[in-house]
This record gives sequence, structure tokens and C-alpha cells, in this order.
Amino acid sequence: MANLKDIKNRIQSVESTKKITRAMKMVAAAKVKRAENAVKASRPFTTELNLMFSKLLNSIGNIDDCSIKVKNAVDNYPCLLKKRPIDEAGILVITSNKGLAGAYNANIIRKTLKIIEDYSAKGVKSKLFIVGQKGISVLKKKCKNLNCEIVGEYYNVANDPTPAGAGIITEDIAKYFVEEKIDQIEIVTTRFKNMMSYYTEDWIVLPVQKPETEEHHTLDPLMEFEPNIQTILQKVVPLYITNIIYQALLEAQASELASRMTAMSAATTNAEKMLNELSIQYNKTRQFAITQEIIEVVSGANAQG
Repeated sequence: MANLKDIKNRIQSVESTKKITRAMKMVAAAKVKRAENAVKASRPFTTELNLMFSKLLNSIGNIDDCSIKVKNAVDNYPCLLKKRPIDEAGILVITSNKGLAGAYNANIIRKTLKIIEDYSAKGVKSKLFIVGQKGISVLKKKCKNLNCEIVGEYYNVANDPTPAGAGIITEDIAKYFVEEKIDQIEIVTTRFKNMMSYYTEDWIVLPVQKPETEEHHTLDPLMEFEPNIQTILQKVVPLYITNIIYQALLEAQASELASRMTAMSAATTNAEKMLNELSIQYNKTRQFAITQEIIEVVSGANAQG
């Protein structure tokens, strides 16, 4: 049976842990509400942008000219729309910088490894663009034994998603695609559902796919574009890709915070249960020690008598 000092030390340790997990739960709860509001506020814009972009793509035929001279790779919209055989694939993985978020990062990394293995089975090498310290540290080790390499690392945008941060990632992946260093890129991330749940998903970003929308209309014949539809596409395509990544970052952040809040809530509850059990054990041990002392005193008195 453990002595009183050991049990008391364990109780103090669990109490300290409980204070930490409770504080982390409260911080995550405060942050996740703001993150949820940001996600919900951005979704209507994303929906309308997808609908508009779908209409534009329905109005044009195949574009094969990749000779447009532009400063930024993301402005070379004909190349970004062009499909080609996949010899090397890119994967944008969105994880977090911090742990203690339940199975959040593990689920994303597991899905990423499955995609890498599927590509490898087809003889396709994977190039990774990773957001978040957790994904970077784990996948760096995994890539030593897999057919993949990390070509982009991003830390700041995991904690603070911004359109500017999404634009940096967009330009990097577009450059690799336009220079034909990768033939396709997809995102592996999470989609925020509510405070208690999210789900992992992946979808292709490049070459640009026609977005799935509830409405499938062709371009309104009464619309006019100045100076021409090509110039409009050169502006809309970068906006569309950047918004996809920005929306994914917002969804990931909200999912991470929700997962952390749930995990810390469960940890706090478990700490409370453990404290109750340790308190009972402490009282039993203390009572046993007192009883033992009484027996010894009585036995000594009887011996003297």
C-alpha cells in the first residue's frame, strides 16, 4: 500500500494538471467562438465566388496557352486550368503549431500518409507544403522512409490565418505547378462542423477544378466583360485559389480549437475523477495508519500489564 506522502504528492500533481487543463479549456472556448464566427462569416462569400467562377468556366472552352508573361505564377491562369498526366503530386497539409488537441493532428497526418502511399503505389512522388509545426515535425521523419519530400513550410498562418498568408501559399504552389515541378496539388485539412465535431477531407486545388455548386447555370448572355473575359479570368482565378486556401485555414483553425476545447474538457473531468479516487485512497491509508498505531499502543499496554 502506498504511503501517505506518495499519495499526497500525487494529489498535488493531479491538482496542478487540472488547473492547467481547465485554463486551456477556457482559452480554447474563448478562441473557438471567434474562429467559428470567422468561418461562418466567410462561407457566404466563398459560396458566391464558387458560383460566379463556375459560370465563368462554363463560358469558355479549353485553354492550352501557357505562354502568358506575368510576374506572379498565380496570374498565369491558362496553366493553372490545364490538366496533364501526374508524375509528381503536391499535397498541402494543414495542421497546428500546438498539440493537446485530441486526435486533430493525428487524423490529418494519417490521411496524408495514406495519400502518399497511394501515390507511391502508382509510381508518383509526393511534394509536401505543410502548415503547422506538428505536421512538419512528424512528416519530416516519415518522409525519410516514404516517396515524398517537404518543399514548403509555413508556421505563422496556422495561428493567424489571413488572406495575405493564404496568398503566399497560393503563389508557392502555383509556381511549382506552372514550372511543372508538380502536376496536381490537393489540400488535406478539416472542415468545421460545430463546437463538438469536425471531419477530415481533401480535394484538388490545381489544376483548377470547376467548383461544386447547388446551381449549375451557364453564363448570363446579357453580361458584358471589359476589357474581355481573359482579363477577368486573370483576376478571378488567383482570387478563387487564394480564397480556397484561406477558407481551408479558417476551417482548420476552428476545428483545432474545438478539438482542443473538447480534449481539455475531458482531461479536466478525468483529473477530477482521479482526485476523488486518490482522496478515498488517502483517507483509507490514513485510517489504516491510525488503526495500526492504536493496535500497537494497546498491544504495548497489554504486554506491560
